[in-house]
Amino acid sequence: MTGKTAPAAAKKTAASKKAPAPASKKAPEPAPKEEAAHIPKEEPAHTPKEEPAPTPKEEPAPTPKEEHAPAPAAETPPAPEHPPGAEHPAAPAAEHAPAHEAEATPAHEEGSPPAAPAEAPAPEPEPEKPKEEPPSIPLSLAVEEVTENSVTLTWKAPEQTGKSSLDGYVVEICKDGSTDWTAVNKEPFLSTRYKIQDLGSGEKVHVRVKAISASGTSIPATLEQPILIREITDLPRIRLPRQLRQVYVRHVGEAVNLLIPFQGKPQPQVTWTKDNQPLDTSRVNIRNTEKDTIFFIRTAQRSDSGKYQLAVRINGAEDKAILDIQIIERPGPPQNLKLVDVWGFNVALEWSPPADNGNSEIKGYTVQKSDKKSGKWFTVLERCTRTSCTISDLIIGNTYSFRVFSENACGMSETAAVASGVAHIKKTKTVYQPQKIPERDMMEPPKFTQPLTDRATTRGYSTHLFCSVRGFPQPKIIWMKNKMEIREDPKYIAMIEQGVCSLEIRKPSPFDAGVYTCKAVNPLGEASVDCKLDVKSKFD
Repeated sequence: MTGKTAPAAAKKTAASKKAPAPASKKAPEPAPKEEAAHIPKEEPAHTPKEEPAPTPKEEPAPTPKEEHAPAPAAETPPAPEHPPGAEHPAAPAAEHAPAHEAEATPAHEEGSPPAAPAEAPAPEPEPEKPKEEPPSIPLSLAVEEVTENSVTLTWKAPEQTGKSSLDGYVVEICKDGSTDWTAVNKEPFLSTRYKIQDLGSGEKVHVRVKAISASGTSIPATLEQPILIREITDLPRIRLPRQLRQVYVRHVGEAVNLLIPFQGKPQPQVTWTKDNQPLDTSRVNIRNTEKDTIFFIRTAQRSDSGKYQLAVRINGAEDKAILDIQIIERPGPPQNLKLVDVWGFNVALEWSPPADNGNSEIKGYTVQKSDKKSGKWFTVLERCTRTSCTISDLIIGNTYSFRVFSENACGMSETAAVASGVAHIKKTKTVYQPQKIPERDMMEPPKFTQPLTDRATTRGYSTHLFCSVRGFPQPKIIWMKNKMEIREDPKYIAMIEQGVCSLEIRKPSPFDAGVYTCKAVNPLGEASVDCKLDVKSKFD
């Protein structure tokens, strides 16, 4: 064994002497490997742009020849604890590591714990934003139609949708006797009408609808009664008489007997309520038949007034009607009637409305007076809408009392409010002094207010001359032709009426042409006006 190892040692020594240069060249090669393996791990953060050592690319893992060179292995420092096989993957990892990964990775030495990150200042708490209110409940959920395997629902949009717009509605159903609600539609929809299909005939289901928006989900609108999935051949409908579509008024003590027809098949269910409360069966009698319902009160009282709700329902479909019944009676008398003032022939009264209006609006007041001498009451005012009045034309020397009745749709109050005081119309001495009217002198000489105008006429056609005059005493009218007075000539007819003077010339001829004068004469003077008359021939 000793002899064999000695030559081997001599061979190694000789090899080291023969090749000193290659040993010096390859001795530093492990150092770049270690630097390449440890540099990216030691300071990757401080040298993000440094390129990895190219040595591992040019000279890969040591060859077997290097393993058989003992001299360089003796000169080199001791090998690292990790085997060579573990060093080779480290170099490519550092070699191919991207620059941005080196920047993002915090720097730390291999085997040392990672450095703790710097503590950032705690952020200030943000003020809480007010929560948006979800939409309100959908309104008027009702059944529109029921078939053997489907139900059609209708409703109205909620009154409030919040700041966010409405995303839609979700319809849910639950079988009768169960508490598991199941959504029928996968996605919300905006229509207010929906048809639920694929239901089993004869099933009873509860239905509800929710409104959905970005701020939340509303309270569900739920039908009060479950829906029986059965075909309705004739939907329920109330045929309310016309007189019941307005306030139905009756007097206290009268009977109320109302017959209200309806339709629906199969036989609908009829329900009566008063102000959303069950009826008092001791006061109201209800009798239902297949086609109508009878509402009967034997003796009406004011407490029977109110709004009565009638509902006719078949499964989930229903129709509703409201009856507004008002039972009235005569009002009480006015209050605090006072005699406010008395002057001359006049009296002023004031009062207050009655404490009890008889369950009906006061239409007016009736005021009456009574003379102390006769003792009889006479109506002065009817349907006075105010609570004050003035009574006039009273007789001097008489003493009067006054009373007031209130009136509503049922009639006048049974009693009246009587004024506590009386009004005495005193006699007053008056002296009549006739007014002196100055006398006016009406005497006036004649004066023409409208003169005569020139005229042209055709032979054989009658014509008229007109003028107007005034004066007092009434002046005498004289007509002249060519300054010659026209006396009793049947060809001329002269008239005067209300100061208007007229002269008719019957069938004039060319001889009748000329200057005509109207002269007015009275004791104070005279006046005259002229005009020219031209008579043409037919052939002119």
